[in-house]
Amino acid sequence: MDSMENLYQDIILDHNRRPRNYGLPGNPTNRARARNPLCGDELEIALSLEGERIGEICFQGQGCAISRASASLMTEATKGLSRSEAAALARKVVEGLDGPGEAAVFAGQGELEALSGVQQFPARVKCATLAWQALLSALGDGRPVSTEE
Repeated sequence: MDSMENLYQDIILDHNRRPRNYGLPGNPTNRARARNPLCGDELEIALSLEGERIGEICFQGQGCAISRASASLMTEATKGLSRSEAAALARKVVEGLDGPGEAAVFAGQGELEALSGVQQFPARVKCATLAWQALLSALGDGRPVSTEE
């Protein structure tokens, strides 16, 4: 498979065209904004905690196909997880995309495996990790996230 096909796999294209959980929930308990000024990606993540579990999680904003698909995949993967489980998964994804040869991190992660192709395009890693960094912020202090700080 050619490297561009790895990046824009059917899953990535589908989540970009038809993002899951797009919009904002009615009464979010946690939210964070994130931007990648180099690519123009801007996202807001909002979630509603039910106790320690994520009951609803959504995103809105604009961005490239990788950014939107990653945000959509993130909402699908973290809905229903506990706060600590979601944070652990977010750190695992960010480290997996940032680290050399860490594609194995995505093995057995369902649709998240589609993100492993992004590693071949270092300039696109920030696009793919943006939503996950925003999730970590939303679960923490809610401070805005920028890939250039």
